[in-house]
Amino acid sequence: MKLHRFFLIAWPSALGAALMEMLVFAVLDPMQIPQIENIPGMTTQGVYSMAFFVFWAAISFACSLTLILSQPVAQKHVAI
Repeated sequence: MKLHRFFLIAWPSALGAALMEMLVFAVLDPMQIPQIENIPGMTTQGVYSMAFFVFWAAISFACSLTLILSQPVAQKHVAI
């Protein structure tokens, strides 16, 4: 069951991260970012890899929250 939940989060977030990376780097050259061009030894492929994992983490967080919030709430007797 836990493996199933992991893939409910990991698979769509990986697809979303790939889509985000394509959209972002279609209009942005990674080596033109001032903070990145000053890092010695940083390659374009390294920027693409870092961005993919950052996008994946952010979308995984959103997917995790969606999965948690979609759980049914237990019925509680609340006095009004």
